Amino acid sequence: MQNKKKKSRAFKIGHDFRTQLELKVMLLPAIALILLFDITPLFGLLMAFKSFDPIMGIKGIFTSEWNNFQNFMMIFESFQFWPMVQNTLGINLLGQLIGIPVTLLFALLLNEIQHPKFKSFIQTVTYLPHFLSWVIFGGLFITLLNPESGVVNFLLLQLGLIDKPIPFLAEPGYFWGIAIVTALLKDIGWGAILYLAAMAGIDQSLHEAAAIDGAGRFKRMLHITIPGIVPTLMILIIFAVSGMLNNNFTQIFVLQNTLNLPASEVIDTYVYRTGLLNFQFAQATAIGLMKSVFALALLLGANTLSKKLTRSGLF
Repeated sequence: MQNKKKKSRAFKIGHDFRTQLELKVMLLPAIALILLFDITPLFGLLMAFKSFDPIMGIKGIFTSEWNNFQNFMMIFESFQFWPMVQNTLGINLLGQLIGIPVTLLFALLLNEIQHPKFKSFIQTVTYLPHFLSWVIFGGLFITLLNPESGVVNFLLLQLGLIDKPIPFLAEPGYFWGIAIVTALLKDIGWGAILYLAAMAGIDQSLHEAAAIDGAGRFKRMLHITIPGIVPTLMILIIFAVSGMLNNNFTQIFVLQNTLNLPASEVIDTYVYRTGLLNFQFAQATAIGLMKSVFALALLLGANTLSKKLTRSGLF
């Protein structure tokens, strides 16, 4: 009986393979790309534990001497390490604490707009910056914040709020605020899409029943809409927590200069300078590996906490 089941299962697998041969052939380019760009680079992680010299070439990844955790110790002992971590966590933490509630509030208000054309206009205007590159969007803000010809300084001077122009991008104290505000303005419309999609899945009969009972828009929003999108909100929070060590490299790199470097040097830009500019590939690999390990720990921790508090999570 068991032999018959095995033969039947083998026949079914062979039949499926023959009938779906064209589909499986179409997967080959995707599999090749995954192997080339996702699996093969994993061998480069060996550099984090070796005394790798770029002169050795690719074969040096396998032939270099092991130095255990010396590359990691050099990172921790660097005078740039803790300021870099502080900037990374500060920009991300403050950005998420401000960005998530503001984006949620924007989506809630946008969902309450009854006029279709006006709603479409607001959506289009707020979505558009997301499709601009940071080179363009960041360059626009660099121009606006220019102390000599920028509109921001001109308006502040005309309103009498300042006595002389402020070099915003030359002062480290302003950089965190600039990074948070520019990221929010660029992605607030795009970030609201997920909330709007979750709101669209809420049973409208709940709103109708609440309206019949005399509940106004604010109460329906508070007691129906927000509880209905809690699973989506928690998933976004989990992703935000797991990405706490990741900054938008392009944004930081465009806004960064030598004057604001004490507040703008983050892990991603440090890896760029260490690996590509200083050719210290082993240390750069060690930083990237360390960041991935911490990101995984944050993801698992945030998911576990979310399941305990709200009974919803990624897995």
